[in-house]
Amino acid sequence: MAVPNTKATLKEYCLRALGKPVIDINVDDDQVDDRIDEAVQYFCQYHTDGVERMYLKYQVTAADVTRMTTDSSESVTSNSVTTAWKQGNNFLIVPSTVISVVNVFPLSDRANLNMFDVRYQMRLNDLYDFSSTSIVHYQMTMQHLDFLDHVLVGEKPMRFNHLSNRLYIDQDWATDITAGEYMIMEVYRRLDPATYTDMYDDIYLKRYTTALIKRQWGQNLSKFNGTAMLGGVTLNGPELFSTAIAEQQRLEEEIRSNYEEPAHFQQG
Repeated sequence: MAVPNTKATLKEYCLRALGKPVIDINVDDDQVDDRIDEAVQYFCQYHTDGVERMYLKYQVTAADVTRMTTDSSESVTSNSVTTAWKQGNNFLIVPSTVISVVNVFPLSDRANLNMFDVRYQMRLNDLYDFSSTSIVHYQMTMQHLDFLDHVLVGEKPMRFNHLSNRLYIDQDWATDITAGEYMIMEVYRRLDPATYTDMYDDIYLKRYTTALIKRQWGQNLSKFNGTAMLGGVTLNGPELFSTAIAEQQRLEEEIRSNYEEPAHFQQG
């Protein structure tokens, strides 16, 4: 048995699972392609193996800073009253494969400590000898300082929508960052089956794709229900369609209960 590693081989695998070439599968090639695309999209949306956790690096340009410090305006007129609204352009266009943004790492100088910083003094005076000094107090103090930093300074708010591919970062772009600096985003992005061909051989994807093609087959035959074929065979499209719908629902319940990851923080 050939292991599916492309869209074409997955198509042949599913058609054989439905009875080809012993049975004529009354589904057009374009319909099969559509069902495979639908199955891959659903797999990447809900299966933990359909996405990967990734850190993306973006270098801010001077054009970014100019755009994000310039508002766009819109006028709205109703009942002879006109109001003007402004909206910030403080967004970055992220790749379309990104389905959620978990975190944008804070932009600060906490990694570069000077001698007057309390963290530097603690490490200098309290942690000179790890063999005789407990780090429990140090850990508790660092957590307390991090909490104070979170309360007094705060994190940079962000907003993300997958359909618009826009990541809004609500900060003062004129002072908080300069052109040439890098921003690091922690994201989840879907896998490309053309690159990661093992996806086509996933047991769940094969079963789910077969169920979708079977549903399409039953839907195509529904209009010919009761038609007698050569040899006395009678088409029963509605029964085939209802069976495929039941299989699809069972597989979708299985993926949501067994394979789905928890909801990501900024999922569009």
